[in-house]
Amino acid sequence: MLDIKYVRENLDEVIKRLNTRNGDYSYLKEIPVLDAKRRELIKQGDAIKQKRNEVSKLIGQYKREGKDTSSIMNEVAASREEIAELDNQIEAVDARIKEILMKTPNLPDPSLPLGSDDTFNKEVRRWGEPRKFDFQPLTHWDLGEKLGYFDFDRAVKVSGPRFTFYRGAFARLERSLMMFMLDTHTANGYTEFLPPFMVNSDSMLGTGQLPKFAEQAYKLQNEDLWMIPTAEVPVTNYYRGEILDAKDLPMRFCAYSACFREEAGSAGRDTRGIIRQHQFQKVEMVKLALPEQSWDELEEMTHEAERILQLLKLPYHVVTLSTGDVGFSSAKTYDLEVWLPSYNTYKEISSCSNCLDFQARRMNLRFKRTKDGPTEFVHTLNGSGLAIGRTVAAVLENYQNEDGTITVPEVLRKYMGCDIIK
Repeated sequence: MLDIKYVRENLDEVIKRLNTRNGDYSYLKEIPVLDAKRRELIKQGDAIKQKRNEVSKLIGQYKREGKDTSSIMNEVAASREEIAELDNQIEAVDARIKEILMKTPNLPDPSLPLGSDDTFNKEVRRWGEPRKFDFQPLTHWDLGEKLGYFDFDRAVKVSGPRFTFYRGAFARLERSLMMFMLDTHTANGYTEFLPPFMVNSDSMLGTGQLPKFAEQAYKLQNEDLWMIPTAEVPVTNYYRGEILDAKDLPMRFCAYSACFREEAGSAGRDTRGIIRQHQFQKVEMVKLALPEQSWDELEEMTHEAERILQLLKLPYHVVTLSTGDVGFSSAKTYDLEVWLPSYNTYKEISSCSNCLDFQARRMNLRFKRTKDGPTEFVHTLNGSGLAIGRTVAAVLENYQNEDGTITVPEVLRKYMGCDIIK
């Protein structure tokens, strides 16, 4: 959530920057109107309260003098009703202001490339060279079906489209990648979490999934519980509503979880294989940082995700998302895109984002630099470290052999217990 004070004082600049997100945010002009109405209502209430207090003082005097107090009592009672009505109006104005701010995305950082969509994303760096095959490489889904380790048909029977059964060596590969990622992150100072896979609406609001992305999430019927779209949601909300000590920041967490997304509006995109599924597994990184730390922490988090790909020896590049492509809660995002031979291009495998104080304001997550000092909002960051299913696809396609076997990356062999998947 944006700082309403900053929005009021810099309204034109805020609207101009937000409009680079490929939208129209002129509705924010309602905020100063609502703010003026709120101040006027408070002024009216204060005037009535002052008059009520003055009249109330006369009650005791009238009683001592034996005078009738009924008219004064009626006036005091009427003032209470007027104050209650004004309070209701103030509450309605506050609710409308909150509604506007809750649907408004974060301000894109000035360093982002200007553009309406992902075609304006800017490459920052690349690592590794795509493999040149001396045979016709197969797609990961063809490899999986040929070896008997993916079963898409029975997944459709059991669950429906966009689900997959992993069997045997591929199930072990997914598990090995999860363990390898967590071991790497925890060795680099991240605290491991195993979070709940369901959260309440307050948690979804806190990280910005609600209200905007409700149609892309799965909600339990008759309960205030949502299946998590990413471990970012429960882990970032871990300290929601609390005040942290500045000396404990930054905090770095990593978490394995299943993720659930309806993928609304994505029909026809990545319908083959395991690139876009309703359920997938991911290792997520989350950071809570001091405001002056967060940009450095974004760079560190991005390099941490890159380290996984480098150890796996998978070619990738890093891009800065444009203003039209950056996520709702993010001020700046780096996408890591891994080379997939079946696409003959790079595909997203991680997004590392700095949300500044946007999420912290929504979840009232603050810190103090000193015991008696003022509270400030924490900066939150999140990043995939990595999406495991897409990493499986990248390993299968980049490490395949002409005879249909898969060479196991060296760093995974102690987890897999083999060098070759046959």
